[in-house]
Amino acid sequence: MLNFYKLIETLVSLQLLVISSMLPVYIPLPFIYKSTNNFELPITWQIPTIILLTLIFHKKVVFRAFSIYIILGLFIFPIFNQGGSIGYLLTPNFGYLLGLYPLIKIIDNLNTRNKINVGKFLKNGFIAICTMHLTGIFYNFIQIIFYSQFNLFLYNLGKYSLGKIGYHFLMLFPLLLLIKPIERFRSSK
Repeated sequence: MLNFYKLIETLVSLQLLVISSMLPVYIPLPFIYKSTNNFELPITWQIPTIILLTLIFHKKVVFRAFSIYIILGLFIFPIFNQGGSIGYLLTPNFGYLLGLYPLIKIIDNLNTRNKINVGKFLKNGFIAICTMHLTGIFYNFIQIIFYSQFNLFLYNLGKYSLGKIGYHFLMLFPLLLLIKPIERFRSSK
């Protein structure tokens, strides 16, 4: 049975997942022609949010919230980054969503240790993001074999993995600033 605090943690996690999947990442570039141009990265805040939630809460809470998020996106609301509905299962993006489950598991390994240091965080973060991308590539490969559209594999690989993995690695560095506050929060629980 789910206790009251776990229910609140799950609802907070779900709310943050929904909000973060809809917020694109912008980098302001004020030095170009002295204007307020922004450079939009091809990612959202979803992966850093999941990493942050996994560091704060137990993996079971984040698994529940993420599973509810997937169910909502497939059957109720189009809350995924590029839409939703049951047809989203046929897109390469869904493989990367499935790859977030092993990402949560790998990041949760940091919670078993007393202290999180920068090296362990970056190591687990890089491994987790690589695992997420490998899951997405595997899902894409199965789709390519099933639909016999081998010419799309390299395109999807470039668009969904190689084009985004560097940005996903970069998103780990702002989270480094939150390691000490997270440790203090976890020790005060």
